[in-house]
Amino acid sequence: MNTMAYRAPQPPTKKGRTPPPEETFEEASYLRSLGETQQPVSVKLVGGEIVQGWIEYYDRYMIRLTREGGPNLFIFKHEIMYVSDGPLAAPPPKRTVRASKTASGLRKSAAPSAG
Repeated sequence: MNTMAYRAPQPPTKKGRTPPPEETFEEASYLRSLGETQQPVSVKLVGGEIVQGWIEYYDRYMIRLTREGGPNLFIFKHEIMYVSDGPLAAPPPKRTVRASKTASGLRKSAAPSAG
């Protein structure tokens, strides 16, 4: 007589799916820790603008960013690309490429010519 081990059916698992922030509470604990310590943060918005301050208040839909030398901001979370603790370093300056006309046509130069 052959016997086979019985396994109780397992509920289907959804691997690879990241649960929303409301279920993990990680977002809330991160924002709470930043607010309690009044740690400076940089917030990059979807439009590319970076604002700095500290998080005074947050809820499910928005954060209140308190700034020195500027108005306090209420920012909707759907407008935030990311929040970074501490100030962000300024990006390196962009090199401009200028075209100058010569006898043979256009010539590109990365730095202004002396003369």
